[in-house]
Amino acid sequence: MAGTDEEAVAAADDALYVLTAVLLTPAKFPSVLGDDYPEACAALGLPPLADGYGLVLGQDGEGARWTVVIDDVSLVAVAIASWDCGMEYDLSPDDRTVVAALPGWPLAVAVAAPGVPAPHDPGPEIAEGPPLCPPDTTRWGPAQRRLGADEIALQWALWREQIDDAEFAVAEQRSVEAGATTDDAPARQGGGAADPEASGGTKGHHGIRRVLAEARAYVDSPPPLGRVRSSFASGDARTLRADGPGWSLVARTDDIAFVLLDEEPGEVLPVGRGPELPGLLEALDKMAVRPL
Repeated sequence: MAGTDEEAVAAADDALYVLTAVLLTPAKFPSVLGDDYPEACAALGLPPLADGYGLVLGQDGEGARWTVVIDDVSLVAVAIASWDCGMEYDLSPDDRTVVAALPGWPLAVAVAAPGVPAPHDPGPEIAEGPPLCPPDTTRWGPAQRRLGADEIALQWALWREQIDDAEFAVAEQRSVEAGATTDDAPARQGGGAADPEASGGTKGHHGIRRVLAEARAYVDSPPPLGRVRSSFASGDARTLRADGPGWSLVARTDDIAFVLLDEEPGEVLPVGRGPELPGLLEALDKMAVRPL
């Protein structure tokens, strides 16, 4: 495994200026790295341990980028929770918890440590392998699609308020007349994941039917760990996230769903509840991985 030899670990540990940290667990992992937990681990060359990892991203005294992988997941979780609340927290992993020191960063980091050279990859004499780098999100594809789904889950109210439920009734009636499933809904096209703009249309129905069929198959044949995740939402509802080959689904168990497809660049497709979606979401929620 690149960067796991003693020299690399010592170089990263020598004076690591911590910039940020993320969790890599079955229930919470950087989805930009993969559709499921094992795929995200594979992107870093790590085995998918059941308890997961904490990823500490920082710079050494020379400014080189390092990702220190530790097995103390709770330590990283506490640090992230503290930072999210605007509190200071000195994240200093114990050497005994370090699993690997990987050159580079697997995610984009917008800040840098003060008083050291600008962020750069460590030299090959230390790295012992190619450095990690963030997935390309400048073009529409799996990484950008998953980031778009992340944003919808985070900004659910913003996306939901663009949908007129009356349009679902019209779309469902048209679907029945055409012999399609009543879970289909008109497509909403945006200028990208960060700039939603709703417009009418019925494009993408075939893709939606495929996604719903594959999601239903997950209930009978559980997919790789982390492909279906359930997290907190307001009231008694849960926010569901499911991913598969070429698609991402975000839903609330008490509401509608949104689908993003690799084959539909920049589009966000709403799915009305209809007669089938509530039962599907309930079944997915029962089998989903949840944060501890």
